Amino acid sequence: MDIASSSPFNGSGSLRIAIQKSGRLSEGSLALLRQIGLEFETYRDRLFTRCRNMPVDILFLRDDDIPEYVRDGVADLGIVGSNVLDESSSPVNRLQLLDFGYCSLSIAIPDQSPITTVQDLEGRRIATSYPATLARFLKDQGISAESVLLKGSVEIAPALKIADAVCDLVSTGSTLRTNRLKILTTLAKCQAVLIGRGEPDPKKEDLVRKLLLRARSVQEARRYKYIMFNAPESALESIKKLAPGSRSPTVMPLAEPGFIAVHSMVLEEAFWDVVEQIRACGGSSILVTPVEKFVR
Repeated sequence: MDIASSSPFNGSGSLRIAIQKSGRLSEGSLALLRQIGLEFETYRDRLFTRCRNMPVDILFLRDDDIPEYVRDGVADLGIVGSNVLDESSSPVNRLQLLDFGYCSLSIAIPDQSPITTVQDLEGRRIATSYPATLARFLKDQGISAESVLLKGSVEIAPALKIADAVCDLVSTGSTLRTNRLKILTTLAKCQAVLIGRGEPDPKKEDLVRKLLLRARSVQEARRYKYIMFNAPESALESIKKLAPGSRSPTVMPLAEPGFIAVHSMVLEEAFWDVVEQIRACGGSSILVTPVEKFVR
């Protein structure tokens, strides 16, 4: 059904962003929208809110409905899990992976199950909330199995003898352990994704570009730490190789002759190795701060 024509937001000149009303992506989505400079209030059970500082409306929806709202033009942008996109196959644009809401879509079996390989799923029943994704996986593997559609509490299906295995999202794995299940195989690694309409509203393209730039700057910033330290001037060339920053480090002379202060950015994944090497070069008084935004 085309929901655009019947929407109460139809005709609004504001850019509309759809996010999950409640669930694993809700908190991260709200945090991201505030990090990119949007000012708004949220209220319990409210379905939308307007930003104070920009012509943006935020819609609070079920995650399964977000791709449809974006597809039909009720929302211009949406934040949704890649698992939902893979299941819906909606013709929307995947604009940016957002580096939060990580989980995996996995097939799990009881601890004492005779199933030991994916091929052992042949002829079995698999409970899932993701029948389309599961069907594609089984087809690729050449396996014929029965999909049992459940909308919630999928993990309890084997204990109730409803299914021999489950296909569901796994985050920490605690729910699987509670229900005495173990992962057999993983179908997909999932995270939050920023999506847009297949045919963007030309009147809103400039604002979409601005918000996308901001989102990318927040995401890029998460990869870095900003460091400041003192070092012997004689070690500068070695330090420049260790901490080149975006283009080059900022270097300032200290009051003490022969010493410099260095400011630079270091990738989070290499941070401790770099710090140890900086200390080996004579670096000291190392201060570290998070990077809030990074616009290249």
